[in-house]
Parts: sequence; structure tokens; C-alpha cells
Amino acid sequence: MTDDPQAPGRSCPLRYRYGASAIAAAPLIETETLYVVGGLYGNVEALDCIEKLVVSEMGKLRVCFNGDFNWFNVDDHSFQWVMSRVLEHDAVLGNVEAELGVEGAEAGCGCAYPDSVDSAVVERSNRIHARLKSTAARFPKLTVRLEALPMFARYKVGDCRVGVVHGDADSLAGWRFSRTELAATASDPISADWLREAFAQAQVEVFASSHTCEPVLHQRPHQAGVNVVINNGAAGMPNFSGQLCGVITRVSLTPFDNSTLPGFNVIERTLIHGVEVAAISVPYDHAQWRTRFLDNWPEGSEAYISYYARIMGQVSS
Repeated sequence: MTDDPQAPGRSCPLRYRYGASAIAAAPLIETETLYVVGGLYGNVEALDCIEKLVVSEMGKLRVCFNGDFNWFNVDDHSFQWVMSRVLEHDAVLGNVEAELGVEGAEAGCGCAYPDSVDSAVVERSNRIHARLKSTAARFPKLTVRLEALPMFARYKVGDCRVGVVHGDADSLAGWRFSRTELAATASDPISADWLREAFAQAQVEVFASSHTCEPVLHQRPHQAGVNVVINNGAAGMPNFSGQLCGVITRVSLTPFDNSTLPGFNVIERTLIHGVEVAAISVPYDHAQWRTRFLDNWPEGSEAYISYYARIMGQVSS
């Protein structure tokens, strides 16, 4: 094991870095409702569930998968099934996808894990990604389509502009939209200044992220109102202790109504310029997903060791 900051899985490749001002140059895509789906992690049952939710929406709609839609789906069928369905919608790269078509393993899984993450976790992630990469190599037409995906996107819902990223405002694998980093803006002037400048440079009122796998809705007041960072955590894994559901982000002109879709609930919401920004639960078929996961990752495997407790709802707060 190693704590080398340049080791695979720790380092952040230069090609991941774009800077917040680059987001402002992205086309502004107008819609009435935007779903942002981060961290699907190859959960086919969660994808089924999300598609059921999406088709119930009325009005102009966009769905953006903001990276790491692959991870546990190392069998050929699941990989092809997830990829083909995700790519029917908008999508941006996550570190998982960004490394699938790259020769060698210099960046490992590309997560750019901080020092707080144990090296054993990092090394297991690298081995998980290596197995997924072997699967992806059997589908060159799909991996070519991945290479064409952007690292970020920008949307307009009513008077609210939304920057969709995987990591943070500066980097595909950035961690500055983590729960810890966002909490630091309350007492750390440097962090607060960075966040304020990120919104201004990207020309957005909302950032939607997922990379850190921890859900958070952070509001930053300013003279003209409030800015919001929403991190959905994971669409394809539990996010709260004892709750076997994923989480996705919804930004819409209309409040979320689950009267016809019980099980899809608002976890947290806020309003910005009359637009609702909400975290929505994804009540996928847990039993079926557990079986599918264990078929690929039995007890003792890398993904089992790193993720099985979380998949069973044992999530640390």
C-alpha cells in the first residue's frame, strides 16, 4: 500500500482540469425540468426506476447523467444495457468513464481520492476499474461514444442557470463540492471566496455534482439572493443509514408531485428564482439489485469489501 499523492487513484490528471470559466462557454440548454443522475454505478434496477419516473413528467424535460454511470456492471450484458440506455440522454463524463478508453493505468480509477481515504480503498477501486475496463474493451463502439462526451453541461430552467459537473467547478474529479469542503466555507475565507468566484465565473446559480458520493444541499446567500450546490450522492446506492434507495437531483419550474408514484419522495428542497431544486429518492428493487451485484462481486471480491455494507444500507453519516 502507498500514500503517494501521485499514485493511481490519488492523482488528478491534467486533462480533468477545465476551470469554472469554461463552464460559462458551454451552450445554455433550456428546459422546464432537469433531472441530474450521478453515481448510477451500473445499477440496472435504479436505471429502470429512474426511467419510470422520467416518463411521468409533463412538459419540456432533459435528463443528464453526470458521470460514473458505470462501475459494478462488469458483465457484458449489464455494461451494454446501461451504456446504451444512458447515451439516449444527455451525459457528461465521470472519472470512471474518462479512464475506460485510456491506455495504461496511470490514473487508476481517476477518483483523485483525498488523503482521508485509506489506501486499501484506493487500491480496490483501481482493481474494480481495471475489471470494468476489460469489459469496456469488448465494446469499442460504445467507448468511442464515451470519448465524445463533455466534462460539464449548462442548463437554464426558468431564470435559474444550472452547471452540471461530475466533480466540482474546476475539475472532473475535484472534491470541493464534498460535504466537508462545503461546510468549510462557513469559517474559511479562502474556501468561501473560491465558491463565490466559481458561481460568478461559470455564470450559474446552481451547481449539480455527484463525485464524492455524499448527498448535500448547500445554500450560499449573497446580495442578490442565494446560490445552491446540490450533490445527489449516488443514484445507484443507498445514501442514508437504513434507507435502501438512491438519490437524484431534480430542478424544475413545477414542484415535485409523487401522488402517482409512491416511493419517490422529496428528501430536501429549496427554491431559487422560483425554481425548485430538490433531492429525490430512487426506490429501486433492492433484492434484485443485490442479486445482480453478488453475481459479479461475490463475498471477498474488491467491490464486496468496499461497497456491500453500503449496498445493504449501512451508511455512515
